[in-house]
Amino acid sequence: MKKIIFTLLTAVLITLTFNQTRAAFPVAQKSNEASKVINTSATPVAVEEKVVSSETAKENLKSDTKKKVKKEKKSFIERVMAAGSKSQLIALLLAFFVGGLGIHRFYLGYTWQGVVQLLTLGGCGIWSLIDFIRIILGDLQPKNGPYDKTL
Repeated sequence: MKKIIFTLLTAVLITLTFNQTRAAFPVAQKSNEASKVINTSATPVAVEEKVVSSETAKENLKSDTKKKVKKEKKSFIERVMAAGSKSQLIALLLAFFVGGLGIHRFYLGYTWQGVVQLLTLGGCGIWSLIDFIRIILGDLQPKNGPYDKTL
Protein backbone atom coordinates (compact mmCIF):
# COMPACT_ATOMS: atom_id res chain seq x y z
CA MET A 1 0.00 0.00 0.00
CA LYS A 2 2.83 2.38 0.80
CA LYS A 3 4.43 1.65 -2.56
CA ILE A 4 1.23 2.57 -4.43
CA ILE A 5 0.81 5.87 -2.55
CA PHE A 6 4.48 6.71 -3.08
CA THR A 7 4.22 5.94 -6.81
CA LEU A 8 1.08 8.07 -7.19
CA LEU A 9 2.62 11.03 -5.35
CA THR A 10 5.78 10.76 -7.47
CA ALA A 11 3.71 10.69 -10.66
CA VAL A 12 1.74 13.79 -9.57
CA LEU A 13 4.94 15.67 -8.71
CA ILE A 14 6.55 14.74 -12.03
CA THR A 15 3.45 15.81 -13.93
CA LEU A 16 3.31 19.16 -12.15
CA THR A 17 7.02 19.72 -12.68
CA PHE A 18 6.91 19.06 -16.43
CA ASN A 19 3.81 21.19 -16.97
CA GLN A 20 5.56 24.22 -15.52
CA THR A 21 9.04 24.11 -16.99
CA ARG A 22 11.45 26.82 -16.00
CA ALA A 23 14.57 27.98 -17.76
CA ALA A 24 17.80 28.81 -15.98
CA PHE A 25 17.71 32.21 -17.71
CA PRO A 26 14.89 34.66 -18.43
CA VAL A 27 12.96 33.82 -21.56
CA ALA A 28 10.93 36.48 -23.33
CA GLN A 29 7.67 35.09 -24.52
CA LYS A 30 6.44 36.36 -27.84
CA SER A 31 2.80 37.15 -28.23
CA ASN A 32 1.66 36.91 -31.79
CA GLU A 33 -1.52 38.40 -33.08
CA ALA A 34 -2.81 35.07 -34.36
CA SER A 35 -3.07 33.63 -30.84
CA LYS A 36 -4.85 36.76 -29.61
CA VAL A 37 -7.32 36.51 -32.47
CA ILE A 38 -7.98 32.83 -31.77
CA ASN A 39 -8.66 33.56 -28.10
CA THR A 40 -11.08 36.41 -28.82
CA SER A 41 -13.05 35.16 -31.80
CA ALA A 42 -15.76 32.59 -31.87
CA THR A 43 -15.69 31.22 -35.43
CA PRO A 44 -12.73 29.70 -37.29
CA VAL A 45 -13.56 31.69 -40.45
CA ALA A 46 -13.18 34.98 -38.60
CA VAL A 47 -9.86 33.81 -37.18
CA GLU A 48 -8.52 32.98 -40.64
CA GLU A 49 -9.69 36.32 -42.06
CA LYS A 50 -8.06 38.27 -39.23
CA VAL A 51 -4.80 36.34 -39.52
CA VAL A 52 -4.70 36.85 -43.30
CA SER A 53 -5.50 40.56 -42.94
CA SER A 54 -2.73 41.01 -40.38
CA GLU A 55 -0.26 39.20 -42.65
CA THR A 56 -1.20 41.35 -45.64
CA ALA A 57 -0.87 44.46 -43.47
CA LYS A 58 2.66 43.38 -42.50
CA GLU A 59 3.56 42.74 -46.16
CA ASN A 60 2.19 46.14 -47.18
CA LEU A 61 4.23 47.81 -44.45
CA LYS A 62 7.38 46.03 -45.61
CA SER A 63 6.82 47.01 -49.25
CA ASP A 64 6.14 50.64 -48.27
CA THR A 65 9.34 50.68 -46.23
CA LYS A 66 11.33 49.24 -49.14
CA LYS A 67 9.93 51.90 -51.48
CA LYS A 68 10.87 54.68 -49.06
CA VAL A 69 14.41 53.32 -48.71
CA LYS A 70 14.84 53.14 -52.50
CA LYS A 71 13.57 56.71 -52.87
CA GLU A 72 16.00 57.94 -50.21
CA LYS A 73 18.89 56.11 -51.88
CA LYS A 74 18.06 57.72 -55.22
CA SER A 75 17.87 61.18 -53.69
CA PHE A 76 21.19 60.61 -51.89
CA ILE A 77 22.87 59.52 -55.12
CA GLU A 78 21.49 62.58 -56.91
CA ARG A 79 22.85 64.86 -54.16
CA VAL A 80 26.26 63.21 -54.36
CA MET A 81 26.35 63.54 -58.14
CA ALA A 82 25.36 67.20 -57.89
CA ALA A 83 28.06 67.78 -55.29
CA GLY A 84 30.66 66.13 -57.53
CA SER A 85 31.80 69.48 -58.94
CA LYS A 86 35.51 70.19 -59.03
CA SER A 87 37.53 73.14 -57.82
CA GLN A 88 40.29 74.65 -59.94
CA LEU A 89 42.28 75.53 -56.82
CA ILE A 90 42.26 71.92 -55.59
CA ALA A 91 43.35 70.69 -59.03
CA LEU A 92 46.13 73.30 -59.09
CA LEU A 93 47.40 72.30 -55.64
CA LEU A 94 47.31 68.61 -56.57
CA ALA A 95 49.21 69.30 -59.79
CA PHE A 96 51.83 71.33 -57.89
CA PHE A 97 52.45 68.93 -55.00
CA VAL A 98 51.83 65.48 -56.51
CA GLY A 99 51.79 66.26 -60.23
CA GLY A 100 54.48 63.68 -60.93
CA LEU A 101 52.10 60.98 -59.76
CA GLY A 102 49.19 62.24 -61.86
CA ILE A 103 46.82 62.57 -58.90
CA HIS A 104 45.31 65.73 -60.39
CA ARG A 105 44.25 63.69 -63.44
CA PHE A 106 42.40 61.23 -61.21
CA TYR A 107 40.75 64.17 -59.45
CA LEU A 108 39.59 65.67 -62.75
CA GLY A 109 38.16 62.35 -63.93
CA TYR A 110 40.83 61.31 -66.44
CA THR A 111 41.61 57.90 -64.94
CA TRP A 112 43.64 56.38 -67.77
CA GLN A 113 45.78 59.47 -68.20
CA GLY A 114 46.32 59.45 -64.44
CA VAL A 115 47.51 55.84 -64.59
CA VAL A 116 49.91 56.66 -67.44
CA GLN A 117 51.23 59.69 -65.56
CA LEU A 118 51.65 57.55 -62.46
CA LEU A 119 53.66 54.94 -64.37
CA THR A 120 55.85 57.50 -66.21
CA LEU A 121 56.19 59.83 -63.19
CA GLY A 122 54.42 62.60 -65.04
CA GLY A 123 56.38 62.13 -68.25
CA CYS A 124 59.60 62.78 -66.30
CA GLY A 125 58.02 65.98 -64.97
CA ILE A 126 57.36 67.58 -68.35
CA TRP A 127 53.75 66.41 -68.62
CA SER A 128 53.12 67.53 -65.03
CA LEU A 129 54.50 71.00 -65.76
CA ILE A 130 52.30 71.32 -68.86
CA ASP A 131 49.24 70.20 -66.85
CA PHE A 132 50.09 72.73 -64.12
CA ILE A 133 50.17 75.56 -66.68
CA ARG A 134 46.94 74.32 -68.35
CA ILE A 135 45.13 74.27 -64.99
CA ILE A 136 46.27 77.85 -64.23
CA LEU A 137 45.01 79.02 -67.62
CA GLY A 138 41.76 77.06 -67.19
CA ASP A 139 42.40 74.99 -70.30
CA LEU A 140 42.45 71.62 -68.48
CA GLN A 141 38.82 71.19 -67.38
CA PRO A 142 37.19 68.31 -65.48
CA LYS A 143 35.90 65.47 -67.63
CA ASN A 144 32.23 65.99 -66.67
CA GLY A 145 32.06 69.74 -67.32
CA PRO A 146 33.54 73.08 -66.23
CA TYR A 147 34.99 73.87 -62.82
CA ASP A 148 32.50 74.72 -60.09
CA LYS A 149 34.97 77.06 -58.39
CA THR A 150 37.62 78.89 -60.40
CA LEU A 151 40.67 80.92 -59.38
